[in-house]
Amino acid sequence: MVVASDSRANLASTSDPFIESLMDTDLYSMGAYFSDRNPELIDELIDRSLAIEDRGLRRFSEEEGVEIEEAFRTLLTGLAVRYYKSVTG
Repeated sequence: MVVASDSRANLASTSDPFIESLMDTDLYSMGAYFSDRNPELIDELIDRSLAIEDRGLRRFSEEEGVEIEEAFRTLLTGLAVRYYKSVTG
């Protein structure tokens, strides 16, 4: 499990046990990893994941010409990044 060490350390020292428990999830780790490795892509990823939510996986896949599995990975990663951002502020 990979987590953003700076954000987690800052939050852990000032947060309550509930907030700390939110950081012990795979979704949080996935969002932290993507955010740390690709900060320049966060806005684009979130926009694409929101488009997938609005249009649905199949429709988005067909309209954008991407495999449905790729659309699903984009959706899941976008959700993870949004979750990570909501926990870390």
